[in-house]
Amino acid sequence: MKKKYVSFQKFKQNLIEIDLKIDQSKWIPDIILSVNRGGCVPGVFLSHMRDLDHEVLSFKNIKIINNDIIKKIMIDNSSILIIDDINDTGNTLAEIKKEFNRYIKKIKFAVLINNKSSSFEVDYYGSEIDKNIDNRWIVFPWEKIDAE
Repeated sequence: MKKKYVSFQKFKQNLIEIDLKIDQSKWIPDIILSVNRGGCVPGVFLSHMRDLDHEVLSFKNIKIINNDIIKKIMIDNSSILIIDDINDTGNTLAEIKKEFNRYIKKIKFAVLINNKSSSFEVDYYGSEIDKNIDNRWIVFPWEKIDAE
């Protein structure tokens, strides 16, 4: 499969764009949750940019009601920003939203790169692609140890 490499500069530009869009929306998250693994790096960066708490959750076989972090968020009635690297097909983010909406209503989604042809609509993104036109595998700076 052909690959498209995202530079660290493009990564930073995407984060700045997400941060700007959040500001423009006037919505204020209380905490950032990163989708493990792709969302970890952008989640940490964005949490520093916005001075917010950050947690990493694995969403494989997601069942959030037994998660201590989520229980605290529910008790505090927090607004959650969930971040991932890419909205590819939309399946993962849709599953996460479905599970979270059972317990938490103040939730929004951000991704560095949004696929226009995805089945899931995110709230914030840094840049867009269309996988129907360019189906290359996206490789982020933290994934390409031997690429350069």
